[in-house]
Amino acid sequence: MSWTSPADLRAQVQKLWDSGELLAACVDGALQDDAALDTASATELTVPKLFPKRLRLRGPASDELSSQFDATKAWIAQLQGGTVHLRIVQREFRHRVLGVNKVPDEVWLDTLDDALALLAKKKEARWLVQQVQAMQRQHTALLPWLKKRPLTALALGDDWPRLLEVVAWLRAHPRPGIYLRQVDIPGIDSKFIEQYRSVLAQLLDLSLPAKAIDFGAMGAAQFCQRYGFKDKPLRIRFRLLDPALNIFRRLQDGGWERDVGDADVRELDERVLDVQVTQAAFAALAWQPVRVFITENEVNFLAFPSVPHSLVIFGSGYGFEALASAQWLHACPVHYWGDIDTHGFAILDQLRAQLPHAQSFLMDRHTLMAHTAHWGVEPEPQQRDLQRLLPDEQTLLDDLRHNRLGEK
Repeated sequence: MSWTSPADLRAQVQKLWDSGELLAACVDGALQDDAALDTASATELTVPKLFPKRLRLRGPASDELSSQFDATKAWIAQLQGGTVHLRIVQREFRHRVLGVNKVPDEVWLDTLDDALALLAKKKEARWLVQQVQAMQRQHTALLPWLKKRPLTALALGDDWPRLLEVVAWLRAHPRPGIYLRQVDIPGIDSKFIEQYRSVLAQLLDLSLPAKAIDFGAMGAAQFCQRYGFKDKPLRIRFRLLDPALNIFRRLQDGGWERDVGDADVRELDERVLDVQVTQAAFAALAWQPVRVFITENEVNFLAFPSVPHSLVIFGSGYGFEALASAQWLHACPVHYWGDIDTHGFAILDQLRAQLPHAQSFLMDRHTLMAHTAHWGVEPEPQQRDLQRLLPDEQTLLDDLRHNRLGEK
């Protein structure tokens, strides 16, 4: 027997909440009826597009009404006792012994207020209506966003008004040309802005004039560039593997430093130079090593042996955008040394998005099988398809992510 229960009916109403339809109706109602915003029950709004709404009801079939009369009576009692805030429409049926009886035939959710009361969501809806009221005064352009993503706004809670303060500040100070830490909004720091970059980007794109947005800067990583903040310069760390390439004199002379930026010299002896420079300084290097190595592991970076006319870059995992602007890097051989696991190949794939000619080394099947004693278990293997691997690399990746190599 699969007749509709009160819990089934409530689940149907819950789906309206989970989809955002009920909260969107709150926004609609608030916009359609300004007077409702000032009443004690601010959620009693008329939204004809959604209400009244007929819910799905499955009850006893005609033959079951007679053959399962006691079960039918119990079902009717359960439905009537558990459907507060719902309207039940009944139809008559005739029992051969007990005569004319009534059975639920339709169930209706008549109003938004009934839906909210059924789910105990009036408090949340009232909060949203209050936000609509406030936004009508200062953030009208954001009302479509609020209607489309009301559950997101609700989940943000007390942070939602603070996000609107950031939007208002940027409207008053478009493309401010300062660092995020310099934003002067009481109670809001740069960590808050960085935490909510994705949401803020959606709000700012709707709120700011087009001339205040750099539409070519995409994603959370380019938030500062998109909205006119100064960005912390990306820094690149590398070691010179050949004393003949030593650039320390130029750094000391000040010419390089004066022309292209600062440098953090970490270690200097007669063999190697370990240095970290800004992206601009790295791109402006006026020299041409024969070979460049990139490794994601810091110990590998520090222990890398001397190699004539070469340097090694500390890649430190995902992200190689800082290297792409160095045109000299595109003109010399680049070799990548990463872990022989799914993430190592994913990082190689990402590197080739910036430097397509990069070659892997010590990431092959022979190296893997020669070091079985050092195998480990990858907790969360990378499963997405990679488009920039060579055939041998792809085959080894497939063996790794599908666990075809067994255990040693």
